[in-house]
Parts: sequence; structure tokens; C-alpha cells
Amino acid sequence: MTDRAYALFEEQQQARGIDLNQVKTKLKALKIETPSWGYGDSGTRFKVFQKVGVPRDPYEKFEDAAQVHRVTGLCPSVAIHIPWDKVDDYGKLRSHAESLGLSIGAVNPNLFQEEEYMLGSVTNADPAIRRKAADHLLECVDIAKETRSRDLSLWFADGTNYPGQGDIRRRKAWMLEALAEMYKAMTPEMRMLIEYKFFEPGFYHTDLADWGMAYNYALKLGPQAQVLVDTGHHAQGTNIEHIVAYLIDEQRLGGFHFNSRKYADDDLIVGAINPYELFLIFYQILNAGADPDENIRRTVDNIAYMIDQSHNIEQKIPAMIRSVLNVQTQYAKALLIDHTQVEQAQSRGDVLGAEDAVRRAFEFDVTPLLHAVREEQGLPVDPMKAYLDSSYGKDILARGKGGASW
Repeated sequence: MTDRAYALFEEQQQARGIDLNQVKTKLKALKIETPSWGYGDSGTRFKVFQKVGVPRDPYEKFEDAAQVHRVTGLCPSVAIHIPWDKVDDYGKLRSHAESLGLSIGAVNPNLFQEEEYMLGSVTNADPAIRRKAADHLLECVDIAKETRSRDLSLWFADGTNYPGQGDIRRRKAWMLEALAEMYKAMTPEMRMLIEYKFFEPGFYHTDLADWGMAYNYALKLGPQAQVLVDTGHHAQGTNIEHIVAYLIDEQRLGGFHFNSRKYADDDLIVGAINPYELFLIFYQILNAGADPDENIRRTVDNIAYMIDQSHNIEQKIPAMIRSVLNVQTQYAKALLIDHTQVEQAQSRGDVLGAEDAVRRAFEFDVTPLLHAVREEQGLPVDPMKAYLDSSYGKDILARGKGGASW
């Protein structure tokens, strides 16, 4: 970055009435949680492509995550998945994370890889299997207590492939029964983030198929239950930013799993396919963040921004760096929206004027702004280059192939 490039950008934004000091403050406050499983081997339904140097245990996953935080300054917490990240001593894992400048973030139960769960976990017709699944949820609450984690992030693969395979209404009741037992076990500081997915692996019906079902369960459970929006878990053409705005207004948006998709739940690098959608999501969040209602602002302030991606062919750490930088870029652009101009155009029925006021911010090159923010934070101006220039990527090749896969 040159001083002149930023000076021109600053002049441009000042002419629009944008306070860049406020923009910088918000950019510096942005935090994005990376997932432990994003650093390990992963794959499609057809094959897991093993990479040399991937982590062999949860401790090495945190070491890799620390590299992402070191060069970006954006990722101070790491989500864990149980049993993928199961250890004998979670206090020791927490201490290891803290020694790297990290904390343990959301705890994610795994209810889709056991043989018994072929026909469902908490919605299985067999009461013994439902009990096993519920006990795992309770185990994750205990783990969250040990790791001092606030969020329990829940996704269920439960569903059916054929008409008549299961009793849909009974399964609905069994789902609520398991969630209610888990909710009761949580401490007052914890949150239950309920994720949804409209298909796969249940191709006929999914027990938690959309945001409305997740929202309904959250209402029945209580204020510590909120909805988690995965940006890849919707039908084609779904207006995700509409869902975001609705859930914020209902004070039930708890967090995101950011990724990109072209066709379905592709788990590609966020912002790689449709960056405008990500920008528009942030537009709704920032618009609500200025609401006079304190409860709405509190909801916005507590949104958990998390990455959930399957890096099948990419190198894990560079892919994660690219992911979080893409989020940061679209957030920065959304911060440049002149909301007053948008509102004035809306009030006079100026359709094109309102659309232009939003889109114009998306079209700005925010590179000078991001460079300036990183310099002020003592971070590398080019985080990707800083990582690639380091020896870390070469050093971890000594781990060999065949690390912790899922």
C-alpha cells in the first residue's frame, strides 16, 4: 500500500460522508472463528484426499490455526468437533490453545458417523439409540464447561430417504425431547445454536430442514437457543439476507457457518462464488446494528461468525487465510454503505437510487483501507504472502501424510 492510495481512498469516502475512523474501529473488532476440522484431511462422498503435513491431533490443529490468526489478526478462537477432537484432558487442550494466543470456541457434537445412526440419532425409532445420542449431547455440554466455551453448535443428519420410512411427527417430538434435555443441562452463559439443512443425507425429508424449524425449536426451548445460518444450506435462489434480517428482528440469530456453494452444500471458500451475497448479508447486519432498540443491537453484537468449509483439494492453512480475508473484505465494503442515503431513497420511493446506494459500496476497492488497518494493528499488509514466505508450511511436512481425517 502507498500512502497516496489510502489518501485518495480517504478523500473519496469523506466526500460521501463516511467516517473512516468508525469504519476502522469496526474492522479491528471483527472476529471470525475457524474450525478445527478445516485443518485436517477431508473429502467428498467419493474420496478423502490426504495431504502431507495435516495435523495428527487436536493440538496440532490449534498450532495451524494460530498461524492464520498470526497473519490476519482475525481468528482468536477455534471450534472443536467431538469426537474428532476428543482428548483425555480438555483443560490441557485449553491451556495449549491459550499458549498460542487462542481460545476454544464452539463445541460441535457429532451425531452422524456412528453405525447406529444410519436411520437417525435423536430421532431414531430405537429408544436405546436416542438415549445414546442424547448422552453425547450432554457430554458436549460437559466439554463446553471444561473448555469455557459459550456456544454449542448443533447440526443433525437425521432424516429419511423414502416415504413411510419414519413417522415425521414422532421424530419431531423426539428431536425436541433431546434438545430440551441438553438445554436444561447448559449453564446460563451458554448458547445453543441450532443449524438446519434442507436435504442431504435425508433426501426425502430432513428433521431440521429450514430456518423456520430451527427458529420454532429455539422459541420452545428458551432465550439461550438461537438459529445458526450456514450459507450453503439453502435451496437455489434462497434470499439468505432476508432470513438474516428476520432472525435479527426476532432476536434469534446466533451465528453463521460461512462457506460458498455453486449447487448445494459444496463447502467452498466463502466469497469464492457469490461475494455479493456475503456483502448483502453484512448490509442487513450493519443496518440492524444501528437500530435504536437495544435488544436488536445486542443480538447483532453477539453474532458468532464461524467458518465451516471442506478444503478437499486446497492446502489447508492458505485456504483458511483466503476464507477469512474474503469475509473481511466484504465486511469492509458493507461498512461503506451510506445508510442515510439508502433510507432517503426508500422514503421517496426511489428504487434505483436505493439500490445504487447499496451497490456503490460493493464496487469500491477496499484494499487501501485494509492495508491501513493491518498496518495500524502491526499485522502483515499481505497476510497470504506473509504466511507463504514463512517456513511453517515447509516445517509441517515432517508430519507426513495421513493426519486426523474426518
